Amino acid sequence: MTLNATVARVTDRIRARSEASRGAYLERTGRAAEAGPVRAHLTCGNQAHAYAAMGEDKEALAAGRAPNLGIVTAYNDMLSAHQPYEDYPRLIRAAARRAGATAQVAGGVPAMCDGVTQGQPGMELSLFSRDVIALAAGVSLSHNCYDAALFLGICDKIVPGLVMAAATFGHVPAVFVPGGPMTSGLPNDEKSRVRNQFATGEVGREALMAAEMASYHGPGTCTFYGTANTNQMLMEFMGLHLPGASFVNPNTPLREALTVAAVERAAAITALGNDYRPVGQILDERAFVNGLVGLMATGGSTNLVLHLPAMARAAGVLLDLEDFADISEVVPLMAKVYPNGMADVNHFHAAGGLPYMIGQLLDAGLLHEEVQTVAGDGLSLYRHEPVLTEEGLVWRAGPDASQNDRILRPATDPFQPSGGLRQLSGNLGRGVMKVSAVAPDRHVIEAPARIFHDQEAVKAAFRAGEFTADTVVVVRFQGPRANGMPELHSLTPVLSVLQDRGLRVALVTDGRMSGASGKVPSAIHVAPEAAMGGPLARLRNGDLLRVDATTGRLDVLAEGFEDRIPVEADLSASAHGIGRELFAAFRATVSSATEGAAVVV
Repeated sequence: MTLNATVARVTDRIRARSEASRGAYLERTGRAAEAGPVRAHLTCGNQAHAYAAMGEDKEALAAGRAPNLGIVTAYNDMLSAHQPYEDYPRLIRAAARRAGATAQVAGGVPAMCDGVTQGQPGMELSLFSRDVIALAAGVSLSHNCYDAALFLGICDKIVPGLVMAAATFGHVPAVFVPGGPMTSGLPNDEKSRVRNQFATGEVGREALMAAEMASYHGPGTCTFYGTANTNQMLMEFMGLHLPGASFVNPNTPLREALTVAAVERAAAITALGNDYRPVGQILDERAFVNGLVGLMATGGSTNLVLHLPAMARAAGVLLDLEDFADISEVVPLMAKVYPNGMADVNHFHAAGGLPYMIGQLLDAGLLHEEVQTVAGDGLSLYRHEPVLTEEGLVWRAGPDASQNDRILRPATDPFQPSGGLRQLSGNLGRGVMKVSAVAPDRHVIEAPARIFHDQEAVKAAFRAGEFTADTVVVVRFQGPRANGMPELHSLTPVLSVLQDRGLRVALVTDGRMSGASGKVPSAIHVAPEAAMGGPLARLRNGDLLRVDATTGRLDVLAEGFEDRIPVEADLSASAHGIGRELFAAFRATVSSATEGAAVVV
């Protein structure tokens, strides 16, 4: 199938934009690769330190002829998604030995749960944790002992941080190893209903707690289609997972078999063998465009609008909001997974999942097929799904028809003809809106502004009954320079209730909304942010705002707006407590949201 003209044009534009940075990156990683297997350059003393505790693997490590795999793990048992990783190192070491290799835990990286920190002070560290993860993974790999790396991470900031580190060590092959989603619990629509009832005082905390515990009930990734599961989709579209590995439940025979297969594949693609696949070669502009296509086709998390540019920049590839917007215009929305629908990722997987979707998009000419992946050459490998047979793990052709067209539809008959993301720009700056779950009659909201400097003030105004007319809620001083750009997910029930009451409401913010948010029109990541004197800092209560996802405009309709002096906010409360003082240097140097809100790339 001929590649779609827009996909080709966006790819060429990214390639041209990135020519200098990508060229310099490839030159650096190429020199590192030409130096040969890294352990050959360590002294005997260096190596003795590295192998001292490795028991039966010492002889193989000292000989230096067997591939040594570095495990970078984000294990902790406070994240349900990462709890299954506890036993992975043991499993990986055993699988490596059977494959004629060795494996060591190179290091651990922190892993925050945004579900725990939503609406809490700790959320102000969440986005910056991505860069800390990249730094920690970089320290792990800096020992220079590894012929390939296995990255164990799933959730919101963990995968992007690990990809940033993997790209930085671009001469080292890298395989990302998922853990899988938890089994389905309380339906997402029921969970949302109870949350809204709690917001309006119809039920108490006991009912809310029971609903939340029934939703998040066991090991594995949360089953709604938020940032964590968007990350897993992305790793498959970009060729860093094994085909079909993303959404297999934890603690099942197939999950274990896929982990073993990931180890075997990592051992096979080192520079010591005949199929050397450095991750820097995989992470080219085509891989990132494929990731953008997957994001739009699935209605994925808006957090990836921040993460993808940072991930790409680590590989010398420069993405812009216009790339997201142009890809969104031509990629159909093929999936309805909560919050864009009632299904969860287990239902999506059962309906055909990523193998079906990738096959459909390839047939429609919307994906680059001729790419390198960890599994081999060509994205067509990802049309296949893993199954266990009497002979062991094999891959077979994925379904050629959706098994449930209420959840997953063909590219020729999608839920919507275009993807779920819009770029917004105007005299308030640049931002994005996820529209895949927003009713079409709410794609344009024109209403007076009500301005707040934190989400708690919005909730207090709601409890006081102050929202009685159409309103654009502006929550400013929530950008990366102001307070680390926390998610404003706790506003979702409040805004949803107002909308359900018949009010036309929208949100405008230089902060973030969770990947689990959806039905209220929200212009997010607005830049320049208020803390940098951006246009949001010149807004006043009552200014008429127009949020228009149809034309991509974000404007204030007030005379003399540009002549106003920007207001300043007291940000001292975000400077201390819960570790925030440790991140002062990050807040001072972080890039704009349009560039990924990054510190280290």
